Amino acid sequence: MAILTVSRQVASLGDEICQAVSEKIGYKFITRRDIERRIIEMGFPEEKFRTFDEKKTNFFASLSKSRDEYLDYLQTAILEAAQEDCVLIGRGANIVLKDLANHISLKFICDKKIRTERLMSEHGWTEKDALRRIHESDENRSWFLKNFFNVSQNDDTIYHAVLNTGLFDINTVVECVSSIIKNSITTEAEALGKEKARELLTSQKVVNTLILKNKLNILFLKAERTGENTIILHGVCEEPDSVEKAIKILESDGEFTAYKFKSAISVSKERRIH
Repeated sequence: MAILTVSRQVASLGDEICQAVSEKIGYKFITRRDIERRIIEMGFPEEKFRTFDEKKTNFFASLSKSRDEYLDYLQTAILEAAQEDCVLIGRGANIVLKDLANHISLKFICDKKIRTERLMSEHGWTEKDALRRIHESDENRSWFLKNFFNVSQNDDTIYHAVLNTGLFDINTVVECVSSIIKNSITTEAEALGKEKARELLTSQKVVNTLILKNKLNILFLKAERTGENTIILHGVCEEPDSVEKAIKILESDGEFTAYKFKSAISVSKERRIH
């Protein structure tokens, strides 16, 4: 099993290449729309979704509770998809899955002139319209990666390879990508990646149970699995009771009966002034 994640500039033929690669190697192609439907299906309101979905928004929205909820839903949808062979495109999937041994991350780029010509040809736009779309898309992607994952869009070290789709035709890129997957993912890497994907999904479900389902007020909550059956909770809260309540909720949840839970949650002594 291998997971391919792809980041792409608008009009770099990323979607077309991903579709062709998935068909060639027999992987499921998870599109942006598939992730969108799953996030909304899990319970994130569609009207809020439009605020955060790879779109640059205002400063206060980026600090809101809804923003954190969106990220929890997004990571869940990505981790669910990663339980099987798939090609995932966009939405910071390469950051969420970076620790998987069977993960390959690619970025598709292209010269702005070629991207402009492609958009003009595809949509019948003027050059000005095409350039505006490119600028808007690049700005949104940069904001999204920085504010949700604290990485720079220009940091190419977070990818296994960067391919210029203005220099190769689709068939050549598809052959290249297929070869990278075939020659890079060993049987051992597959096993390790599969186990890690399950582990990360379980940890995310723990967070979702406490934050999304039970509405506990624990900031920056993370669940870290250590050993075979121990999960440590990290975060910050104001009330000691929140920590005790979190452990009780998880211990009584049938989905987590195989695990023991410990808390490393910090209890803040500061009180809010109303």
